[in-house]
Amino acid sequence: MLCLRAIRPFSWRVFHFRPFSFEPLISQMNNCTDEEQIFGLIEKNKSLLSEKQVGCALSMLWQFQKQKTSSVKNVDCVRNHPQFLTLCNSATTKMGFMSDSTLVNVLYIIQQFGIEAHDSLVEALVTEAWRRLERFDISVLSKFSSCLADQHLHYSPLMGKIADIVNRNLENIQDLRSLSVLMVSISSLISQRFQEKLVNKAELLFDTMDSSQVNTARRIVQFLRNIRYRYYPLLERCNKVFLSNMNHLDLDSISKILSLYYSLQFHSFEFILMTKKRLTEMIPLFDHPASCVKLFVALGPMAGPEEKKQLKSTILLMSEELTGQQALAVMGAMEEMESRNSRLIKKITSILHKHLDNYKPVELLRITQALTFLHFQSKELFVRLRELLLSYLKVSVIPSEISILVYALSMLPSAHLDEVRMSQIEAVLPQCDLHDLNIFAASVLRCIQYDHMYLDNIPGKQLKVLQKLDHYGHQRLQECKSLNLLWEEVKSLKGDWFADSLLEETVVTLQRLMDEINYINVAGIASFISRTNYLSTSLLDKIASVVLQQIEKIHPFAILAIILPFSTLNYDPPQWDEFFGTCIQHLNSYLSVLDPLVLVFLGYSLATLQYFPEDLLKTIFNIKFLARLDSQLELICSSLNMTVQFRLMELNRAVCLECPEYQIPWFHDRFCQQHYNKDFGSMNGAQQQIYKMLAEVLGGINFVKASVLTPYYYTIDFECILDKRRNPLPYGSHNTTLEKLPKIHLESNTQIAGSRLPPGAEKIALEFLDSRAFCRNIPHLKGKSAMKKRHLEILGYHVIQIPHFEWNSMALSTRDARMDYLRERIFGEGKS
Repeated sequence: MLCLRAIRPFSWRVFHFRPFSFEPLISQMNNCTDEEQIFGLIEKNKSLLSEKQVGCALSMLWQFQKQKTSSVKNVDCVRNHPQFLTLCNSATTKMGFMSDSTLVNVLYIIQQFGIEAHDSLVEALVTEAWRRLERFDISVLSKFSSCLADQHLHYSPLMGKIADIVNRNLENIQDLRSLSVLMVSISSLISQRFQEKLVNKAELLFDTMDSSQVNTARRIVQFLRNIRYRYYPLLERCNKVFLSNMNHLDLDSISKILSLYYSLQFHSFEFILMTKKRLTEMIPLFDHPASCVKLFVALGPMAGPEEKKQLKSTILLMSEELTGQQALAVMGAMEEMESRNSRLIKKITSILHKHLDNYKPVELLRITQALTFLHFQSKELFVRLRELLLSYLKVSVIPSEISILVYALSMLPSAHLDEVRMSQIEAVLPQCDLHDLNIFAASVLRCIQYDHMYLDNIPGKQLKVLQKLDHYGHQRLQECKSLNLLWEEVKSLKGDWFADSLLEETVVTLQRLMDEINYINVAGIASFISRTNYLSTSLLDKIASVVLQQIEKIHPFAILAIILPFSTLNYDPPQWDEFFGTCIQHLNSYLSVLDPLVLVFLGYSLATLQYFPEDLLKTIFNIKFLARLDSQLELICSSLNMTVQFRLMELNRAVCLECPEYQIPWFHDRFCQQHYNKDFGSMNGAQQQIYKMLAEVLGGINFVKASVLTPYYYTIDFECILDKRRNPLPYGSHNTTLEKLPKIHLESNTQIAGSRLPPGAEKIALEFLDSRAFCRNIPHLKGKSAMKKRHLEILGYHVIQIPHFEWNSMALSTRDARMDYLRERIFGEGKS
């Protein structure tokens, strides 16, 4: 009896003590206002802490950190506090009793406080989570995947297991927030089919998402960036979320979104415009180097002159406080801004020099490229850069890293590589993809040029490496069996080596794999063809066929890229009317939302093909549209700005000449006068030859004019006039001198150029066409040159084009043969 009476109070203490003490302790933790209060409670109760109390204490500590700005966070102080160690020890002993969500939350918070992945607690938590993995719900699984990603375990078997669980349960997942975290975490190791399933699921769940969930939308964009898939429907919807929450986006969020958009080459005029306004408002708010650098990088490239001046001044003031990484970010932004502020360049370069030993190979390449672009010269810095690059190169065995190092070395003022380095390049070539081979080729060619110029010698080793590059490039193309894998390697290739050595084989490979062209990759393949200037009618016919069959799956944002090769290469596919009509019809509902730049390029491309959709032209030649275009031009670099303005002028000219019935006025006189107000008398060697021979053929120098500016501001190489009997007329015998342009009126086309000629007289325009006027592989006139010929004919000219391959041919190798050729082209019956 005594025994039983003794047990009863003990059992009461065992079973009633924990509920009695544990609730108040968690309540006390929830009422704490800073870390010291939490640590005080931990110290008083450390021998009695339960797994829930450990989880609550860590959650409160992290909550305090999240509420602080970056400048006052004290993660290191918290991590090094003795009671934080007590919490970690308690977590180690209690983890077996933790719930799934508490276990993963503890792992997440421990990592946020900077505990390394090799720490015994982190390893134990990961192991315990792995053991429970199959029973995790979607939110716990997503958080655990994020913890693994933070440990750079993207390719681990554990991440593969998570990907498998997601794949098996995808149909039942309804939480887009958790799914978006998982999508980013597993993106590195999933198949293309699984990628498409995730994209479709995200699109399906998007309408269930609260429009304020900016982070979910950002993770979806990040996933698309990771898998290199510019899927416009999702990007467009995510962009709307960002726009609707712009007033709540902080600098960090805006910087991340801009970076993702840049990687995906996704352009949203509305987002950039609103971002510029939001970031400009932030300029006075930051005085901490990290924030100021982030603002400089995000706002600098799109800022106006005054904002740029403010940003540069701020960076200069705090330049002494910048870290090596911050200086590198500033230098990259200055390159993008095309900055020529010598004081800032010198200051940032000195910081880069000071931290040079701490940079990785790819960062050293970025520094070299930026210094080259900004025309900065420092012998001491370049010598140290070369030493560092060579020291990395001596120990590197990874092909992609070796290619980066060699490329950086080739950009330095002394672009020389000795035989040892050339042998190192040669040894890794069998392991290289086309991207690396192209980088090696560009580097070796630079070294050859340097050796030839400064050493008057080209080592045989360099020529041997070039031959090997050709061999392995052709071999890789011939062995390729997947269009998507090929596309990943060739989409960014450019330069002389690729064009001269691999382009033809690349086109052959694309033709061999063209049955794999579909709505996903068609825009990319089309864009690549337009850049190469290589006319493959079978590839373009296939692109047109895919578009006609799968137009409903192709986003309107991709139409410009699809049309571009047809415009550039001056090619009409079979059923061309149906093809272009289908493309335009698909675009019509998007005319009000497409970027102004895109519409201008689209209108110009179609005009080159003699296609003038009325709805598109009315959208472009509209006061509100042109105002939006002016706003966008302020946000882009000067070179692109000028290109867009010229394309708009050329489109305006094409519409006035070819579609006068649309009654669109010509409004580019002032623009043209500003940009054509220079001497057009400079001629290349071939043009000088032709000029002298024309004078002789026509009867004297006063019978031919060189570098003539026509109405609507076309420039033509040579002009002469024949009377109705086909005899040359000298300039000065009538009023058509064209030294001053006549005022241009919207009259009939013939009146513009021919109204002041004697009756029956004819103007002849002679144009020398170099290789840029033709497709790379065949003598087929490209779109821009064909349009010019068409327009000159509308202006009343008889156009004679002299192709370079005819003028430089063996048949015209003598002076007499060339004279006869000119006579035949000018006076011959029916010749043009």
